Formats: sequence, C-alpha cells, structure tokens
Amino acid sequence: MRLILIAIVSLLLSACASQGSVDPNGYRAEGQASYYGARHHGNKTASGERFDQHALTAAHRSLPFGSRVQVTNLRNDRSVVVRINDRGPYAKKRIIDLSHRAAEELGMLRDGVAPVRVEQLAE
Repeated sequence: MRLILIAIVSLLLSACASQGSVDPNGYRAEGQASYYGARHHGNKTASGERFDQHALTAAHRSLPFGSRVQVTNLRNDRSVVVRINDRGPYAKKRIIDLSHRAAEELGMLRDGVAPVRVEQLAE
C-alpha cells in the first residue's frame, strides 16, 4: 500500500512539473543564446507588452508571439520554458534572446552566451 501511495505522489509531482510537451512538428533549432535584462526592463517589446527581466520570456526572429519554447543549455543540460514576446536577437549568430531570469535558470549569466537547443511546445 505504501509503495502505491509513493507511486501516486511521484506521478502527481511529475505532472505538476511538466510545462508542456515538445511539438514533434514544431520549430527546433540549435545555436547561440544571449540574454537581456536591466537596461531594457520596462521598455515596450515588439508584442506591445512591457519587458520584465524577471519573467520567463524571450525574443525570437520569427516565432509567433505567445509561442512557448523549451530552451536547453547544451553545456549543462538545464532547461527552461519561455514565452516569445519580442523580436530579436539582432546578432547574426544568435537564435534567441532570453530574459535575465531565463538565463539565470539556464546557468548562463556569467558567460552571457551559451549554446542552446530551442524546441517549440505543443499548444
């Protein structure tokens, strides 16, 4: 009985931790990510909302606003789910610009740039 209870609790906790599943037909790319923070905090994004460096958001050149993507740091395998609310990055070799908080969760604040995989989540 105790094992069944542990299994149920584990299942519930893993379901709560899930933030969506990768869309097998969605956008997927690998490249460099950077982040932007305090200097842009409070400025309007391309979507019209204010940039919040403490939110889990990102800028992408072409994905629709509101799209959710999972970004994985290929150096340490840490992942975060962010919502696209801005356009960029403007540096040619980068594929996504992350909020300060997202970069922090990926463990890339010190380096400023990291190799990542970006995968669109199913809606």
